Amino acid sequence: MQLVKKHIPIAIAFVMGVLMFLQFYIPTRASNDFLQNVTQWDRIISGFALLLGIYSLLNHHYHKLRRKVEGWGFSVVIYVGFFAMLIAGLAWGIINPPPTPVLNSAGAVTGQVEVYLPFMWMYDYVLLPMQATMFSILAFYIASAAYRAFRARNKEATVLLITAIIVMLGRVPLGAFMITYHPFGGADPLLPWFTEWILNNPSMAAQRGIMIGIGLGVISTSLRIIFGIERTYMGGGD
Repeated sequence: MQLVKKHIPIAIAFVMGVLMFLQFYIPTRASNDFLQNVTQWDRIISGFALLLGIYSLLNHHYHKLRRKVEGWGFSVVIYVGFFAMLIAGLAWGIINPPPTPVLNSAGAVTGQVEVYLPFMWMYDYVLLPMQATMFSILAFYIASAAYRAFRARNKEATVLLITAIIVMLGRVPLGAFMITYHPFGGADPLLPWFTEWILNNPSMAAQRGIMIGIGLGVISTSLRIIFGIERTYMGGGD
């Protein structure tokens, strides 16, 4: 069992990791063909992973419904929404037909009639508004977290607070109306200009430092997976 559950997955990860690494630095036709084949296999595996995820989701909520645990009503919503979208997509398709032009007696186009399929209607008028609602609620949590984080308790927090106020005012039209003077004679008002300077210089330098750190972390994690040090992707911690 160790051979199937441990050694073979590690060997596959090592071989594919090394091959994909070499493919990037050997731009030949054979390496490009290899990349195309691997990409196609990735799509196939992603399809099976999607099916596995759907099964896991429905099975999880099935057990919640059967045991009538707290919040089981949301599981009913999951089932209703899932099968409603699935049936609508399979029965009527997922792409709206092109709009039909409306002609008058002279043959001129006076308008158009757009036909909404059930799948796209639910997507545009149910799913998207719910997503917008979730992000709207998230904005209040962000404001609450910002209030707690930007308290001027020390010098660093004071600099963060002042910078945040300048950037927030500089990104809205109100800031341009508040301060229209530009000390260097620029065309833009001072506050939007200073906001862009903060975002393009100090903030960008910090973002690049973070991206470099993320890149080094990705390289480190990839090497750990390739050489079999990191094995959590096999479902265990060892």
